[in-house]
Amino acid sequence: MQGRDLREQLNAFLARHKSEFIEFRRDLHMHPELAFAEHRTTQRIAERLRGIGLAPEFLPHTTGLVCDIGAGEGPMIALRADVDALPLTDEKDVPYRSTVPGAAHACGHDVHTTVLLATGLFLAQQARAGALPGRVRLLFQPAEELPGGAREVVEAGGIDGVDRVFALHCDPRLLTGQVGLRTGPITAACDQVMVRLSGPGGHTARPHLTSDLVYALGKVVTELPAALSRRVDPRAGFSLVWGRVSAGSAPNAIPDDGVAEGTVRCLDDDAWHSAPDLIRELVDTAVAGYGARAEIDYRRGVPPTVNESSSVRMLQDACSQTLGPEAVADTPQSLGGEDFAWYLEHVPGALARLGTHSPRAGSPMLDLHRGDFDVDEAAIGVGVQLMSATALTALWECARSAGGDPVQDAALA
Repeated sequence: MQGRDLREQLNAFLARHKSEFIEFRRDLHMHPELAFAEHRTTQRIAERLRGIGLAPEFLPHTTGLVCDIGAGEGPMIALRADVDALPLTDEKDVPYRSTVPGAAHACGHDVHTTVLLATGLFLAQQARAGALPGRVRLLFQPAEELPGGAREVVEAGGIDGVDRVFALHCDPRLLTGQVGLRTGPITAACDQVMVRLSGPGGHTARPHLTSDLVYALGKVVTELPAALSRRVDPRAGFSLVWGRVSAGSAPNAIPDDGVAEGTVRCLDDDAWHSAPDLIRELVDTAVAGYGARAEIDYRRGVPPTVNESSSVRMLQDACSQTLGPEAVADTPQSLGGEDFAWYLEHVPGALARLGTHSPRAGSPMLDLHRGDFDVDEAAIGVGVQLMSATALTALWECARSAGGDPVQDAALA
């Protein structure tokens, strides 16, 4: 099923369920849950999936669930949504404002979840009609904001047997009806590093009898970013920025310890993998002449999200089929982190950006991670069209590349 037939079926499906999906999104928005505490959200998703005869499986050690659609031995495509909210106060004056103090869906995860649920309902309808040329796995992932949820899914076997994986993320910079695509790095790795220096302190009148920790720490803070710019390919987008520097408590006393903490962001997967060892080497070099002892705590966050070219092409084909080629927009790279990248460490796939800014004149730009963030709810239908068509496009292409007959395979499944 391609082209006009798919558009017509999706339009009819969305016309029947539009109010239900908006109501579901608003219910999630009113009851946000933080990372690894998304119990109500997980139950609500499971109830709706069971209601159409599907068998969702809860993740074994945390919140969230996976649910397979279709049967047989054909290809499998995974679609992911993140279900957690942010620890922010909802500042909007709307009927569906958060009822949970200090928690809000200020990043659009309620939209992602609703889109994936609706996509699952549509694809289950296709499976019952014998029109699903393979299998689709829905990944309702907890704790993207923490992060850590994606690794829980992977460790639980959530992407075992998966051929490709796709996801979308709300983007208030794009108008509703637009889909932002990019081949290669789309979001950055985001790690944290803490450098602690220690050594004998003393009087500022006699720095030669000390390790002069403040001076040594200053060398680390200034020389590390400079050295990295010469040791890492500039195209990797490697960025070390300090957010906290602390040492001493008196102007005439050299302290015996000091700390610098910052974030490491990177758009290149190879550079990301080599970052901890390189930073340790550069810190040791920077402090070698001062007699200071360096301890480095390098904490992995997420890898860079690197969209695979064939997967981006499938998203583009799906978008053109259902929304029209004019809906496809180029999207810039972001140095923000996205733990969808953990899936891409194992299987090819791509992340798309879903436009959520209302095209109505004068509509304010409501950015992510703000208490007043909201979306144009027409974007829900756009997301369902995109993800449904992408799953079908990818399944057909995987079946063809495997040498099978997707029409016959779907009929036999």
